[in-house]
Amino acid sequence: MSTVVPAPYAESRPLPPYRALFAVDAKDFTGLPAVQHGPVSQLIPELVDQALERAELHELRESKRFPANTGDGVVFGFDPALLPFVLWPFLGVLDDILGAYNRQCVGPRIRLRASLHVGPLPDADRPGDGNGTARNDTHRLLDSRPVKAILAAASEQVTHLAAVISQRVYEDVVLGAYTGLHPDRCVEVPATVEGKNFSQRAWLYVPSPSGNLVQAGVQPREESAAQAAAPADPEQDPVTRPGTHYSGNTQHVGEGAAVMGSVGRDITYTGGSTSYHGTNQHWGGGDNVAGDKRVGEAGDRR
Repeated sequence: MSTVVPAPYAESRPLPPYRALFAVDAKDFTGLPAVQHGPVSQLIPELVDQALERAELHELRESKRFPANTGDGVVFGFDPALLPFVLWPFLGVLDDILGAYNRQCVGPRIRLRASLHVGPLPDADRPGDGNGTARNDTHRLLDSRPVKAILAAASEQVTHLAAVISQRVYEDVVLGAYTGLHPDRCVEVPATVEGKNFSQRAWLYVPSPSGNLVQAGVQPREESAAQAAAPADPEQDPVTRPGTHYSGNTQHVGEGAAVMGSVGRDITYTGGSTSYHGTNQHWGGGDNVAGDKRVGEAGDRR
């Protein structure tokens, strides 16, 4: 055999170069009729490239590393130096392009989840380039429960893109102030994937939040009078205390779903009580969003 699989921890070896990673996939792709799968699969990279051009990221469009069409989306690596510009303005531009397409299309709406990550990956123009933990984590972030829940809860008329940003990218690029994306536009979430051994701290960014996503909180369907009247225990950690606690301009959600904005109707979550004093929003655990969202004309049901 010509391929030798290295044994871990047997010796030291050079670290692969760091590569930024961008991935998107389409909401409800598998629910489309089979005849639409091919055209939609081809359309998504075209919309992404159009957004790269409009965001003046011509260099990135021409220099993608190990690009792949995943059927319901795309993934590619790129120079981490361009991460600030992908976060801002590219994500906003992509959202605009998706919105413009969805307003005039006669076919299915294209609404995307996106993930951004960075890490060491082999990139030597060889088979297997781009495979590694950073690539796996990028796809896990893309499939994580919070980003799926937030896109499902949002109005399809207004919110066309939801992005999840890894903690590493958030710390280095957003908190480092290298990008035009302000930290206050991001919401901390626990990124978990059902059925997978994956749990990471991450950050949600929704370029065009709809009304039901900008509410400070959502009351649970049932809340006892005792719960409503009971004072919070200041000695208990707000992150581990059952229910939701907000302190200053920070929101920590222990269970349930935190949603920002004014709720149109019938959005519920199962969990503890909710109180709010602040602006920034941080999710602890859980993201069970349910209910009927009605937007636009009668009969428009999501």
